Amino acid sequence: MIRKKWILLTPEEWVRQNFIQYLVQVRKYPATLIAVEKELQLGELKKRFDVLIYDDQHQPWMMIECKEMKMKLDEKVLQQLLRYNISIPVPYLIITNGEYCYGYKRGRGDLEEISELPFPAL
Repeated sequence: MIRKKWILLTPEEWVRQNFIQYLVQVRKYPATLIAVEKELQLGELKKRFDVLIYDDQHQPWMMIECKEMKMKLDEKVLQQLLRYNISIPVPYLIITNGEYCYGYKRGRGDLEEISELPFPAL
């Protein structure tokens, strides 16, 4: 149990929990390096990221934005994640709705789409 508390199973939370289980059980990401729904400061606004993965040096490494299954993963969703990335810079960005998943690697001022999730460097 990563969050260490009970929460309402909304459609978005279902996607988030299933994606986290995929990361931990299939991709072997260490659960100790995963943060879920923590607050971040975006200018004057306080927002919450969905999932943040840290590397073995405990530096932010990958940020994941989860949406419920019926929500389309469009430019608006990617822009939301990119705004969060201003506050917490990471090399990898992922958007998912449980049915589709798109990943990006930040380059020098641009985004490169990736075809699969990277493995954490441990």
